[in-house]
Amino acid sequence: MGATVMFLLLATIAPFLFLQTKKMAFAVAQSILLIGMWLYFFQVTMYTDPGLFSITGAMFYLGLIGAHVAWVMFMVATVKSSPGYKKSLTKDQLS
Repeated sequence: MGATVMFLLLATIAPFLFLQTKKMAFAVAQSILLIGMWLYFFQVTMYTDPGLFSITGAMFYLGLIGAHVAWVMFMVATVKSSPGYKKSLTKDQLS
């Protein structure tokens, strides 16, 4: 249960990461998926059966995938904008 909450919290930050990387459509889609993720989480924790192929179940797993994409895009953008990375690029290009 703790891992699920951790991933939910990381997914909750994901729309802001999409905004940071200037991907507005992804931020809106992830925000909509977050609603389904939290609904699914509360359905499961309250021991109500959300159904095998429910909409909230699909939103939960799609939201997790979207959150992973957001974090990877954010990390790539952060590394690309770092001065050390830019310095190593110019060294390699001069050699």
